[in-house]
Amino acid sequence: MKTPGGSDAAKRRAGEHAADLVTDGDVVGLGTGSTAAHAIRALGRAADAGLDVRGVATSYASRDLAREVGIPHVDLAGVERIDVAIDGADQVSDDLDLIKGGGAAHAREKVIAAAAERCVVVVDPSKEAGTLGRPVPIEVLPDARVTVRRALRDLGGEPTLRAAERKDGPVVTENGNLVFDCDFGSVTAPAALATDLAAVPGVVEHGLFVGLADEVHVGHADGVRVRTP
Repeated sequence: MKTPGGSDAAKRRAGEHAADLVTDGDVVGLGTGSTAAHAIRALGRAADAGLDVRGVATSYASRDLAREVGIPHVDLAGVERIDVAIDGADQVSDDLDLIKGGGAAHAREKVIAAAAERCVVVVDPSKEAGTLGRPVPIEVLPDARVTVRRALRDLGGEPTLRAAERKDGPVVTENGNLVFDCDFGSVTAPAALATDLAAVPGVVEHGLFVGLADEVHVGHADGVRVRTP
């Protein structure tokens, strides 16, 4: 369930602005999506110019792009630290809470965001909202989809199993699981909902990222605006 909107120029400005934060010797979490891809390409150019940087990818797509542009890749299990994670978001609230998971990579994205010393989010203005309100992606164990669906409805949500775009059947994550996009309407208490979702047996990970963003870089036609908590 990828999110539409936003000009490519705005996305590029946000991604490149965040990439400029990376310093020599850093291990960088490489996000997934069109805006994060601009950051990866910028880091590739910097690596080609001599910057010592290694990347920890959040998905096969970001790992493949990193290899294409010449960023050395290391596995998450093989690093002692992540200096900065750069990733996009499907929606950003006034409090810098996020909804992520449009690319179904939110489980690994959350692990890397939480492990990073600095989590930098890159978006265009179409992703900003006063209050979160997009459907929340929820990765679930395939055999638990019926019981999880029931639990999500008990929490006030309306879950929809995400269908694949170019094949019959549902989306299957890189972890071998399924994804519900669950509409809770306006999410006025994201921390409480995040706790409730995490407690549902069969939920692997949800797309509410509460208190993880250290800064948000918003690309505009005339530059980049940096938001902090």
